[in-house]
Amino acid sequence: MIWKNGTILKENETIFGEFVLLGLSSDPKTQVALFIVFTSVYTVTLIGNFLIIVLVLTDANLYTPMYFFLSKLSFLDLCFSTSTLPRMLKDLLSVNKVIPYGECVAQMYISLSLGVSECVLLAVMAYDRYVAICYPLHYTTIMSKMVCVRLAVGTWMCGFLLSCFHVTLTLNVDLCGHNKINHFLCEVPEVLSLACGDIALVELIIFIGGIIFLLTPVIFIVTSYLNIIKNILKIASSSGRRKAFSTCSSHMMVVAIFYGSAMVSYMKPRSSSLPGTDKVIAVFYTIVTPMLNPMIYTLRNNDVKDAFLKLIKK
Repeated sequence: MIWKNGTILKENETIFGEFVLLGLSSDPKTQVALFIVFTSVYTVTLIGNFLIIVLVLTDANLYTPMYFFLSKLSFLDLCFSTSTLPRMLKDLLSVNKVIPYGECVAQMYISLSLGVSECVLLAVMAYDRYVAICYPLHYTTIMSKMVCVRLAVGTWMCGFLLSCFHVTLTLNVDLCGHNKINHFLCEVPEVLSLACGDIALVELIIFIGGIIFLLTPVIFIVTSYLNIIKNILKIASSSGRRKAFSTCSSHMMVVAIFYGSAMVSYMKPRSSSLPGTDKVIAVFYTIVTPMLNPMIYTLRNNDVKDAFLKLIKK
């Protein structure tokens, strides 16, 4: 039996293709508990990210490149979590966890596109902080409105173009045997785990993509922040140093969680994967990070706190 492009090919008989998502657990009680937890997480994610978007759009004090990109990150996180969580919540309460081939492909493409876009956007945000702290007198000139818009559009283009290439590669791989995916969503590595034959070239191409859109941005971000730290230490005012460190440390927390978990999933060979570990790791970059971003960026940010208080008073 061979799966090819969404159909089962067996003795010249064609049957409509579908996959079965095994999810995080097969225990009914655990599934109910997970449903309650992730429903709460999704609610917090929607409220937190939507609130940041509203604050940035309505408060004139937040009309700066940093908050412009923060609102784009919130929008990405809203889309990213929505591309995975509603389906996951449905499956947690369902006996039938079958996902049609077309829906699986759509989820794989959309979630990967949004994930890659977030990788690039986090690097752009690091560049924004680098220019703001290291070249404050030229900041408004370098990070003009047009530049910010182009950078934002560029992040989306990178995500959707690279994902189109990766997903196309995955769809042209022959899938053998069972159609069960040991995950809560359709992801490229998990679909490739069902492949038969030699897929070393496909894995190599995906690994190179990981270097370009995961490792390269991390190196860029680390380099930017090393330069930022050098300049922060030169600031005479202790309050100025504290404010700069607060802004940058928030960004670094997001980077560590998101890139760390994503690199483990996409940059390791298939042979080193342990059953069940990939889906737990995926929880961090698909579910936890979108929820934490609003908290990390706002709890230590007085500008956002002030904007929130003004919105409540209105």
